[in-house]
Amino acid sequence: SVGVAAAAPEAGPGPAWQSKCPWGAPSTTSISCSLADVMSEQLAKELQLEEENAAFPEVVAVAEGPFITGENIDTSSDLMLAQMLQMEFDREYDAQLRREEKKINGDSKVSISFENYRKVHPYDSDSSEDEVDWQDTRHDPYRADKPTTTPRRGFIGKGKDITTKHDEVVCGRKNTARMENFAPEFQVGDGIGMDLKLSNQVFNALKQHAYSEERRSARLHEKKEHSTAEKAVDPKTRLLLYKMVNSGMLETITGCISTGKESVVFHAYGGKSPTEDKVIPPECAIKVFKTTLNEFKNRDKYIKDDYRFKDRFSKLNPRKIIRMWAEKEMHNLTRMQNAGIPCPQVVILKKHVLVMSFIGQDQVPAPKLKDVTLSSEDMKKAYYQILNMMQQLYKECNLVHADLSEYNMLWHDGKVWLIDVSQSVEPTHPHGLEFLFRDCRNVSQFFQKGGVAEALNERELFNAVSGLNITADNEVDFQAEIEALEKMNEDHVQNHGKKLSTFSSDGDPPIYDE
Repeated sequence: SVGVAAAAPEAGPGPAWQSKCPWGAPSTTSISCSLADVMSEQLAKELQLEEENAAFPEVVAVAEGPFITGENIDTSSDLMLAQMLQMEFDREYDAQLRREEKKINGDSKVSISFENYRKVHPYDSDSSEDEVDWQDTRHDPYRADKPTTTPRRGFIGKGKDITTKHDEVVCGRKNTARMENFAPEFQVGDGIGMDLKLSNQVFNALKQHAYSEERRSARLHEKKEHSTAEKAVDPKTRLLLYKMVNSGMLETITGCISTGKESVVFHAYGGKSPTEDKVIPPECAIKVFKTTLNEFKNRDKYIKDDYRFKDRFSKLNPRKIIRMWAEKEMHNLTRMQNAGIPCPQVVILKKHVLVMSFIGQDQVPAPKLKDVTLSSEDMKKAYYQILNMMQQLYKECNLVHADLSEYNMLWHDGKVWLIDVSQSVEPTHPHGLEFLFRDCRNVSQFFQKGGVAEALNERELFNAVSGLNITADNEVDFQAEIEALEKMNEDHVQNHGKKLSTFSSDGDPPIYDE
């Protein structure tokens, strides 16, 4: 039976499935190899290389690039294989980030970027460290391309898809691109990157505002160059100071010692006098009047009604007003010096720069009366000295200080010195008596707080200084009578054309203006 079964398949042709037995042994025979071949290292390397080529086909391409074709690079080392594998992982990671960016941004005007998270391998670049960095050469994802201009024919497209140069979207993008031509100080932002579309009305308004801001900044810069700032001088003032030093009148200018609403005061050492009749003190104070009126705008009322400067007053020219202000202080100091009132001695006046003697010693200015601590005896002595100086100033100098307070009185060598008389006016000034009453109030309040029992109140001090006998029970009536006297004097001036003090006391001779 076995022989029949074995010969049966050879009986004749039949179906293919009948020629094979499913329970039979396989017909293929395995190739026999020796144990030495199995343990061969060359066979192991060939098998490993075949597996690497099948798993990482692109790594071989990278290995053939310029990076690993050097003569001293061993491609069989584990370090090189790890670096190549890391580069491939980095590239796959970057590609995944780009797909995420595109998915998240879509068509949105505001886009995000994962640029900072990308793994750009340093081995991709052949450039040296001195050349441009890779970030400067790659595409900037935040900066969109500028809108393309329309061709010369004025439209793009055909049929229903035609777009002219007057299209709202096209014009809006062009206006956004034009904003880059504004001044650098005008911050416009990244409108192109956001695909911002500005209408013509908005763009014209922004352009006008940018031009106005540019002109305004130019004016501010020019104003800063031509005006005296705090603790500084403009070029013209600096030139005046240089000329004084070069001429030998001043030895050197040490620095700023005081600043105020109207001027800056510098300390300087005196030099040689150009003339023999004038003696320059060893230490000088240089008072530079500020050439801007923004800090002391009400100074015109002290000048325009003063008969000495009324015809020369011009509100339209600040520099002329400042020069008149400096000239006014020089004349007032000269009057006070001739009357023997302790005050700075005038050395010279150059435009708006007034050089005076320095009240102090060794670059240290004398303290103001508000900053010094005096004994009760010295305080009483200072009060009577100021009372005497106010009477001298009113009757002998024919002046009212108009800003007398403890801030404008210095204590030096055991006596009081008066400074800052640029705003001083004559008693016949339309507001002269008002200024005098204000000075009396400041002096009376200061010394009453200082503990001087003999200090008079403001009404009594006003009558003592002016010689008038105004008997009013309260301050309101007292000021009303003062205004009535000023009105009477003003009417007299308008009717007779000359200034005669109609409110002088009976015991003193009438005060005439020079």
